[in-house]
Amino acid sequence: MSTAPMPQFPTGFRWGVSTSAHQIEGATTADGRGPSIWDTFAHSPGRISDGSSAQVACDHYHRHSEDTALLAGLGVSAYRFSIAWPRVQPTGTGATNAAGLDFYDRLVDELLAADIDPVATLYHWDLPQPLEDAGGWLHRDTAARFAEYAEKTAARLGDRVRLWITLNEPFIHMSLGYGMGVHAPGRMLLFDAFPVAHHQLLGHGLAVQALRAHTTNPVAIANNYSPVRVLGDRDADRAAGAAYEALHNRLFTDPLLGRGYPELPGFDASVVHPGDLDTIAAPIDVLGVNYYNPTGVRAAEEGSPLPFDLVALDGYPRTAFDWPVAPDGLRELLGWLHDTYGDALPPIEITESGCAYDDVPDADGQVADPERIAYLDGHLRAVRAALDDGVDVRGYFVWSLLDNWEWAEGFTKRFGLVHVDYAAQTRTPKSSYTWLRDVIAAGRPGSTR
Repeated sequence: MSTAPMPQFPTGFRWGVSTSAHQIEGATTADGRGPSIWDTFAHSPGRISDGSSAQVACDHYHRHSEDTALLAGLGVSAYRFSIAWPRVQPTGTGATNAAGLDFYDRLVDELLAADIDPVATLYHWDLPQPLEDAGGWLHRDTAARFAEYAEKTAARLGDRVRLWITLNEPFIHMSLGYGMGVHAPGRMLLFDAFPVAHHQLLGHGLAVQALRAHTTNPVAIANNYSPVRVLGDRDADRAAGAAYEALHNRLFTDPLLGRGYPELPGFDASVVHPGDLDTIAAPIDVLGVNYYNPTGVRAAEEGSPLPFDLVALDGYPRTAFDWPVAPDGLRELLGWLHDTYGDALPPIEITESGCAYDDVPDADGQVADPERIAYLDGHLRAVRAALDDGVDVRGYFVWSLLDNWEWAEGFTKRFGLVHVDYAAQTRTPKSSYTWLRDVIAAGRPGSTR
């Protein structure tokens, strides 16, 4: 970690933390909530590494006031949360569930009362199970159902949400959920999963239209990005890097910004109907950027079903997820977006950035996490460097406020600024929480309070 003072950030720079509904809310059958694909997936033997489910998770559904107090104590100006589609529409269609929307109504009002901007993500991977039974994101109708859900949610929460995010990480949802089968819904389609990409993007474009009918506040999408590091100097290695770049970084960005789809192997263009690309390219106000690490790529071995091989990158510290800690990758990524898309690129907010470590309370119940402090310090400096390079970055959200249920890894990975004892549901701010609170209070990066 650098010993130099944290550099100043622009006035109005938005500083926040992020969570998602399924990872923290619990109460998966309370007040009319329907089942999601993750409820089904978690109850399938062998899918979750520790055999757990998110039935209770962090019990945020019942403890949201306590968690709002943690946000206020941290001094953030924004909180990014997601809305559980099956809590709002238990079957994914039809009338809204009043009790479900009431929960988010209360949460938004609590945040506003604490002078914290509510930043709502409409879809963070928790598709209502009945929609998956009808084909899920492989089925075009799911895009229309998503727009209907967006309209009903925005009609209730409207302008009280300060920033709307349609989808979270559609690449990860497509690749891990429908391509490789390691996330819900657990399909293993490889490149036959490309219709999922198109239908998610179509749903995004339709949802933008629905949101615009109920709010003048900014609308965004949150994409996962990873700088590609080509390992090897053969033409085949460079071609593999370009293929991975197109798949991970460009597939969900080019069409958003009016460029259509990049050239990709196996893409079934028959799913693209006339007018779809115009719908997808509806102007957005912010591009959400989720960044965790770069990706090493080289030419695929003979017989591989993919046009590239993914290779571990050496020379970096590792998180508990075995991901390389590479703040330089965030500066590189932001520069790549700026150089690649030019004037078509909207302002950027870092909507997720964080790290998992095996955080354990000491004998006094305190939780020291110096690795996370070093991680945040380095990534903040990378954002400041990108600003100096001319990239328009307007916010940084740490993943995550709380330790939570980490998808297929269950409760085995801790990303939080706040430690959660899942049995007792006690919350203990870690040393990184205190460090970040002090950084914000000092007005360094960009607190407007």
